[in-house]
This record gives sequence, C-alpha cells and structure tokens, in this order.
Amino acid sequence: MLRAFSTAATGMEAQQRMVDVTANNLANINTNGFKRSQVDFQDLLYVEIRASGTEVASGITAPAGIEIGSGVRVASTVKVFSGGELQNTNRPLDVAILGEGFLQVSLPGGELRYTRDGSLQLNAEGQLVTSTGYTIEPSISIPTDAVSVDIAKDGGVNVTDSAGTSSVVGNIELARFPNPSGLSSEGDNLFAETEASGTATTGTPGDSGFGTLQAGFLEKSNVQMITELVNLIKAQRAYETNSRAIRAADEMLRKAIAIARF
Repeated sequence: MLRAFSTAATGMEAQQRMVDVTANNLANINTNGFKRSQVDFQDLLYVEIRASGTEVASGITAPAGIEIGSGVRVASTVKVFSGGELQNTNRPLDVAILGEGFLQVSLPGGELRYTRDGSLQLNAEGQLVTSTGYTIEPSISIPTDAVSVDIAKDGGVNVTDSAGTSSVVGNIELARFPNPSGLSSEGDNLFAETEASGTATTGTPGDSGFGTLQAGFLEKSNVQMITELVNLIKAQRAYETNSRAIRAADEMLRKAIAIARF
C-alpha cells in the first residue's frame, strides 16, 4: 500500500506535465510556424518478487513471474514538424515553406538560429529581418528605389525599380537537419541546433530534400484544437484516477491501523 502512494504520485506528476505541454500548444495555436509538442511516457523500474520460470515445485516452473511497477515518468517532449495551414496574406515579404527546411536567422552576437516563421520585414537599412528584427542569413538588402519585391519559389528575391528594371538582389537559403525534433526551442519562434538535431545542411529551396517557398502566404501552427482538447480531458481524467488510487491506498492503510488497535 505504501508503494501505491509513490506510484500514483508519479502518475499525477506525469499528467501534470501533459497538461503543461497541452496548454502551451493551445496558447500558440495562432503563432506563425509553431510546431506542437507531444509527450512521450516511460514506465519506471519494476520490483521483481518472483522471476519468470522460477521452479515452484519439483519439475514445475512458473509460466509468469511477479513484478510490481514503480510508476511512470515523462521520457521526452517531441516537436511534431508536420505542415501547418497556409494563410493567404497577399503581402510580398511573407513566405511559407512548403516541405522541409528552416529560414536561417543571425542573432546580434553572430549565432545562427532557425525558424519556420516567414513573416519577413525590412529594417531601417533595408535588410530582410524577422518580425523580432533579426536579420536572415545570408543577408539580403532591398534597394531604396525598389517599387516591388517578388520572392520566387527557389528563394530568389527579385526587385523592380521605378524605371521598371528588374534584378535579383539575393537568394534565400534553407537549412535542414537529420533530426529536427532534436532542435532546442529558444522562444521568438526560433530553434537552436543541438547534438541531437545533427548539423544543419543548407541549400536552395526546391533542391533535393528541401521545400519550396510560397510568397504571399504564412504557415500557421500545426496545432489542432480538437486533438489538444481531447488530450487535455484524457490527462485530467488520468490525474483524477491516480488521485483516487492514493485515496484507496490511504483508506486501506487506515483500516489496517484500526484493526491493530483492537
């Protein structure tokens, strides 16, 4: 009975983590390029009271053993990089990535970060930057006399000046990873490379393994409200059930103590 307390407590803690992750998914349902997280659980160590195959009588072995589990723990929270819904913005600097790949972002200290948020803007120097103000890598500057900007599917940034002359001022590159789920979430819609993600490979949009760009669109989050609400209800019910297991063990222990008093 005492083991039931700690075992059920691990279940309550695990479901609390599930609610935390689900709440974050729902909070970012309208965040550009956001990728939902899912929680993976693992059972804990088992106390082996009797091993399988133990001889219980002369020439007779037990077909199954006796093992008592110690509960559950959160093994990982995995980013799901399925595509999100595309929203038509009709804004020439907005780009959605169709397929694999991340835009590269340069921080003030020179570190590289990666994002699926294609809501690009211009800073005071005419450089393409994220909505936070970080420049994309490689850096692309739009001339002050440009009257229109067109971003092609292969990342080419074409501008047209007041005289009607068109020119390519740069090319947007994409980065991809062997294991994107291993990226570290940094906030500001940015991801950082880790040992688990592997080293970034850069290339031109549309090349083998890389997605293409769609100008005038934004990729919204891949959070499905119905799925998250179902997960929330399941976690809540599991939490309640584990709390009942604690109450049941407490009641059994109370009765055992009451018997000892007579």
